[in-house]
Amino acid sequence: MDLGLADRVYVLTGASGGLGFATAEQLVADGARVVLSARAPERVAAAVEALGGPAHAVGLTADLTDPGTPERLVAAARERFGRLDGALVSVGGPPRGTAAQVSDEQWRESFETVFLGTVRTVRTVADALTDGGAIGLVLSTSVRGPLPGLGISNGLRPGLAGVAKDIADEYGPRGVRVVSLLPGRIMTDRNRELLAAGGDPERGRAEAEAGIPLRRIGDPAEFGRVAAFLLSPAAGYVTGVTVPVDGGALRGL
Repeated sequence: MDLGLADRVYVLTGASGGLGFATAEQLVADGARVVLSARAPERVAAAVEALGGPAHAVGLTADLTDPGTPERLVAAARERFGRLDGALVSVGGPPRGTAAQVSDEQWRESFETVFLGTVRTVRTVADALTDGGAIGLVLSTSVRGPLPGLGISNGLRPGLAGVAKDIADEYGPRGVRVVSLLPGRIMTDRNRELLAAGGDPERGRAEAEAGIPLRRIGDPAEFGRVAAFLLSPAAGYVTGVTVPVDGGALRGL
């Protein structure tokens, strides 16, 4: 199936590795071009090189807590590639700890990065898009069910899913789509960190896989393919929804 991605241009935040980079790989493989951002310049440069260099990808060192970052990303896409067709907005995971254990400062910092930085980017990109544009938010299965020991994620991610639905309603008449992706256990650095936090990563992995109907942790490329499809014209009638990519771990219908 042709996803219709040839020559389209997407901005991806937090995309020097993990799920953002996995999505960038799939977009570029199908003919799209990408503008990547992350906070570490050496990782951004390595990601651009891995994607085939300047003909396919441009990298910006940027932080979503900076109010000017979204405009910089939009401008980079237009200046380098002449257009903008959508975005995948992802940020790093917030600190571990239950909602009662984490400090006020951790809540504030996470709100600035995970929540407000995402909202600011989504609304800026949405304003810049025309008919056929699409935005994906990388959230978490915590949108539908709290995850043990991740109180900040449990508090902020569901709110972002509500924001995504609200923006999908507002921009739908302009032909702009907004979706939320809910990754479960996928073997990224973040999940390696969470598995290691228990002191026995192998045991943690076995226990995690036992709770997944497919009995395995996912590969980032499996998420990337779903995200690339949802951002593509092939998914042109899909908007305002949350899409789990979790091997069936969520128990709701």
